[in-house]
Amino acid sequence: MTMSRLRLRRPSPILSIFLIVLVDILGLTLILPLLPFYAERLGATPSIASLLVSIYAFCQLVAGPALGQLSDRIGRKPVLILSQAGTLAGFILLAFSTRLWMVMLSRAIDGLTAGNITVAQAYISDVTDPKNRTRAFGLIGAAFGLGFLIGPAISGFLAQYDFHYPMFGAALLSALSILSSFVLLPRASRDEHPQTAAARQPIRLRLPNLVERWNSYVAAFREPALSGYLWKFFAFSMSFGTFIGGLALFAERRYVWKGLPLGPQQIGYVFAISGLVGVVIQGGLIGRLSHRLGEKKLVDVGFASMIIGNSILGLSRGNVTGLIVGVLFQAFGGAVIRPALTRLITDSTGSRGKGFVVGLMQSLMSVAQILAPMLGGWLIQQGLLSLWAFWVSALAVIGIMLKPDAKNSPTAVFWQYFQ
Repeated sequence: MTMSRLRLRRPSPILSIFLIVLVDILGLTLILPLLPFYAERLGATPSIASLLVSIYAFCQLVAGPALGQLSDRIGRKPVLILSQAGTLAGFILLAFSTRLWMVMLSRAIDGLTAGNITVAQAYISDVTDPKNRTRAFGLIGAAFGLGFLIGPAISGFLAQYDFHYPMFGAALLSALSILSSFVLLPRASRDEHPQTAAARQPIRLRLPNLVERWNSYVAAFREPALSGYLWKFFAFSMSFGTFIGGLALFAERRYVWKGLPLGPQQIGYVFAISGLVGVVIQGGLIGRLSHRLGEKKLVDVGFASMIIGNSILGLSRGNVTGLIVGVLFQAFGGAVIRPALTRLITDSTGSRGKGFVVGLMQSLMSVAQILAPMLGGWLIQQGLLSLWAFWVSALAVIGIMLKPDAKNSPTAVFWQYFQ
């Protein structure tokens, strides 16, 4: 038998990306239920513990464009590995943290290098043709769903023995992801071909470019067909960010299990239940719901589900049944709103490209992830637990009330009212 027959075939680049993203998400979701409790052990108040989410989001917002430019210049695979190395460094520092500032630094390092998913999506664009690209991006969504189902459950199981086990597990998965990128991932065509003159320019975030981007975003909010959907998305992002950033701290203070406040083990299982709902929706149910109701009605159904779920959280206490039911409604709402609203926004771009509005949506999500946890953490620190839950519901109410108008954008109506 010749050596050529013995040589193993390299797996499909899309399959490799799926495995890499899945391992990355598993690493992230291993620490997600644990982080607030770990910070509290080191002396953090709820406001400071929630700030850890905001620090990550802020660093990601600042560094994201530079990582994108760097991947255009030196290739996707090297930047992907660099990003994964930053995540690994953040997890290792987190596991060995003995002071609160070390925890904050670990989240900042992870945020500054958090280009894993973005670069992976760019890689998919490089190696797939347009007709197969949507299905390839769907695999990333599937990896997210599986990660949010399996990761928190593993974290909850490990945390009952020692808080550090999930962190070391996340670091191990991150190292495995780096190894997978080295071994499984071929260089994309963009990595192999000479770069354009623009890609060879020094990587700078020039102030005029930032101002120009800001002006473009403001102009998009003034377009009647697009503005309403963008405001809906921001309301959803604020509601979802408040919920994710504060659920662990809220549940710890509101519910008991076997006579004790909920800890990372129980919170991990709650997050896993939420992930299971997402997997079921993304596994095919979203297509049937969209076909039957249409995207516009489906978005309102999703917001209504979030209102019901968080109202249940605001009214219930003690027994974990109210927590589980509320989370189920919240998870269903979030799982149907995001894809339906993304479709409505990208279909309303008009003369603007889809890439522009997707970038705008990512920026809105980052801003919400910076602001929402800080406000939610402050409410929890003040003991306003019911108000925290009702605030999440109120943001969903705003999402339903915002109706896109073909003639007047909500932004224009708002400024006319106050002039």
